[in-house]
Amino acid sequence: MKVLMVGATGKYASLVVPELKQRGVTVRFLVRNESKSEAVRQQGADEIAIADFRDPASLRAAASGVDGVFHINPAFAPDEAELGVAMVEAAVSAKVRKFVFSSVIHPSISKLSNHAAKRPVEEALYESGMEFTVLQPTMFMQNLNSSWNSVLEHGRFSLPYSKHVKASYVDYRDVAEVAALALTGDKLSYGTFELCAPGMVNRLELVTLMSEALGRTIEAGEPAFQEWVQTAHINDVAIKEGLARMYANYNRYGFPGGNSLVLQAILGREPRSLKQYIYKLTNR
Repeated sequence: MKVLMVGATGKYASLVVPELKQRGVTVRFLVRNESKSEAVRQQGADEIAIADFRDPASLRAAASGVDGVFHINPAFAPDEAELGVAMVEAAVSAKVRKFVFSSVIHPSISKLSNHAAKRPVEEALYESGMEFTVLQPTMFMQNLNSSWNSVLEHGRFSLPYSKHVKASYVDYRDVAEVAALALTGDKLSYGTFELCAPGMVNRLELVTLMSEALGRTIEAGEPAFQEWVQTAHINDVAIKEGLARMYANYNRYGFPGGNSLVLQAILGREPRSLKQYIYKLTNR
């Protein structure tokens, strides 16, 4: 079997590659330019396709001869929906059999562009005639990685929304395993699956887990958005606007989820917990 990996140079989709490789899948990476060729070969690429989401012919060529596509959208791109639909259309033209889309939990949240932009892609898959699987993971535990050095240095974990609202999480390694199962088997075909680790925590509970793992007190910070975005060195206007809307929404509603029934049923085991992930961070 051969699979085209879209977004595999990123920190999330790259976790799907080892799951596919251990199942004997030939992996073709889609990259925008040849300068990334050596890096993706080191990540496990067997083949490389140079393509641009805004060039339909190059996408069709990239998808030609593969059995399946794994696709994750570029987050907060102004034309995120159009890029995803273009990939679906290219896969249909190339007569691809399977398509696994890493979407997001609650794509019905119209106020959040990074959620609403997933709906047209899901609709395109429904109309495509391909054997599709839609994965709807909640907040990735891997997002903690970018803040970890700051947590260690300053003893504080800060995000620009209320530390009292609860959010759900999932380890993307579990999502990657589900993606590989969907691409290499049939039991997840034509399904849409919300993927969560069990339970929800607020930031106060999260820093309690960090404190226990590190053996010292970690505080929960709640900076203003502009202060946080400067500290995070985020300069892209579209990303800043998307994050501002997202965190304002979290501040009001949290990020509900945490029902692990589906993920546990697919994996045949308990999903990785947030506590396990934090202890893994302390020992990396």
